[in-house]
Amino acid sequence: MKTKILKLELIGALFIILLGSLLHFTFEWSTNFWLVGIFSAVNESTWEHLKLAVIPALLWLLIEMKVLKERPENFFWAKTIGIYSMPFFIILIFYSYTAILKRNFLILDILTFIVAVVFGQIISYKIMFLKKIPKIYNQIAIIFLFLLFSSFVIFTFYPLPNFFISRPITFK
Repeated sequence: MKTKILKLELIGALFIILLGSLLHFTFEWSTNFWLVGIFSAVNESTWEHLKLAVIPALLWLLIEMKVLKERPENFFWAKTIGIYSMPFFIILIFYSYTAILKRNFLILDILTFIVAVVFGQIISYKIMFLKKIPKIYNQIAIIFLFLLFSSFVIFTFYPLPNFFISRPITFK
C-alpha cells in the first residue's frame, strides 16, 4: 500500500501543478464569470495565488478517495496537513525571497509554487504512515478542509481590505 500511495502523491503533485497553472488563466478566459472565480485566481493577490494550490489539492483528495478503497488510518489528517502546508510554504518562500531581492521574479514564483506543492504531497505521504492517531483528528481535519475551501470562496467575493487578499475585480 505504501508504494501505491507514494505513486499517487507524486502523480497528485503533477496534477496539482498542472491544474493550478491552468486555473491561473481560466477566470480571464471565462470573461470574469463568477462561478469560475470560485475555483480560479480572480486577481494577482497572494491570496488568489494560494487558491491555485489548494483547489487542485482538494480535487486530488477526492480523486484519491475514489482510487484508494483502503486508506491509511491517518488519511484525512495527513491530507489536511499536506494541503495546509502548501500555502504556508508559498507564503514563506515568496515573502522571504522578495524581502531579500526587493522584487519578485516569475521563474522564482513558479518554482515556489512547484516546491510548495511537492513538499505538501510529501508531508501528506509521511503523515499517513505515522503512528495511528485518534479518529477524532480525521473528523476535525475534514472540518478544517471545509473551512479552508469556504474561506477561499468567501474572500473571493468579499475580499478583506488588505494587501494580502484584496485586489479589485469585476464579476459577470
